[in-house]
Amino acid sequence: MFRQSRRTFRLLFAALVVAGSLVLPPLAMAEEGGVDSGFGNQGVDVLGWRLDPATGKFVALQPGTPSADPFQYKYELQCHLGGGDFDADCLAGAVDCSNGPDGKPGIPVVWLKAPAGIANPSWTYHSGPTCLFDPRPEDLLLRIAAMIQREFQRLPISAGSATAQPSPNTLRGAETNFFASAEDQQFDITILAQAVHVTAKPSEYIWSYGDGTSLGPQPAAGGPLPQDRWGEKTLTSHVYAQTGDFRVVLTTHFQGTYSVNGGPPLPIPGRGSFSSPPQTVSVWRSITRNYADTCLQNPQGQGCPGVAAPPP
Repeated sequence: MFRQSRRTFRLLFAALVVAGSLVLPPLAMAEEGGVDSGFGNQGVDVLGWRLDPATGKFVALQPGTPSADPFQYKYELQCHLGGGDFDADCLAGAVDCSNGPDGKPGIPVVWLKAPAGIANPSWTYHSGPTCLFDPRPEDLLLRIAAMIQREFQRLPISAGSATAQPSPNTLRGAETNFFASAEDQQFDITILAQAVHVTAKPSEYIWSYGDGTSLGPQPAAGGPLPQDRWGEKTLTSHVYAQTGDFRVVLTTHFQGTYSVNGGPPLPIPGRGSFSSPPQTVSVWRSITRNYADTCLQNPQGQGCPGVAAPPP
């Protein structure tokens, strides 16, 4: 006979709560015929768990990973009484893990701890209840690796700014110096409920000069020239053959690294490409005329104040 304060149910593959508020996904059966809670090395293919001090989250203990934490960890299903028994009153208020970050349900768990390096220790409460959405973190890391390049391209990475010298007006037939200013950028995002830190570094630049020509990709970002050297040829300069307004676009390629839950930085395959807003450069023509006297000597000479310019 069950006491009213603690009614238990023998569960084989799932637990279904009154009013349908919680459904636990099917769990593997232990050899004794009860429910395997999936902690430690039972039911999941991991070497154990460690607490990441940077994020406060539990991550897979990889082979050969040193840890200064004096504790080892495991999880138990919330409301689990042992074997195949669950506390029905507890289940009615269990954590809702029905909608995981990738659309799949998780399981409500409580984390336990014990002194590290001791076999069959006495476990005590550490934290929870909380949701565990993937009990196989090594598989989760592979899934994040498959997604990271796409997520990298979606980040709000700034392509940097483009500067022209002279600007905003330059001359037809003359060298116009362009240079880029782009910086390393860092982002903290969440993928499959895991904390992912991303670093983006500019690596190459493409200049679209707006007249149908472009330069790059090349590693040179260019640099500013002093005003008395404007018109010199540089690695990123361009000569416009026609007058008019041209929309210059800078596209910057970024290489990235990412780390999951404070782990080591890993390279992001490929690269991300990001473009700056167009910058308008007005190209004017220049006319050179030689005069034998100054405006003081000949106030009515061409180019003097108040004298109309000659027709083009």
